[in-house]
Amino acid sequence: MNASTLLWGVLFGSIGFGFLLYGKKQRAIVPLVCGLALMVFPYFVSRTGLLIVIGIALMAIPYFVRV
Repeated sequence: MNASTLLWGVLFGSIGFGFLLYGKKQRAIVPLVCGLALMVFPYFVSRTGLLIVIGIALMAIPYFVRV
């Protein structure tokens, strides 16, 4: 693990925490699940490029999927 992977993981984890709080407060399942996924997935992805791609995809899902 290098510094860039760690910093991207912290960034996506922070954004995920915001999504989680928003989803919980609004009772919206999509942001809640995406927030949880954003906080957890950096533990399992070690390549920086893949981390960024997955993180951006998870951040875009609540915008495009409205339930």
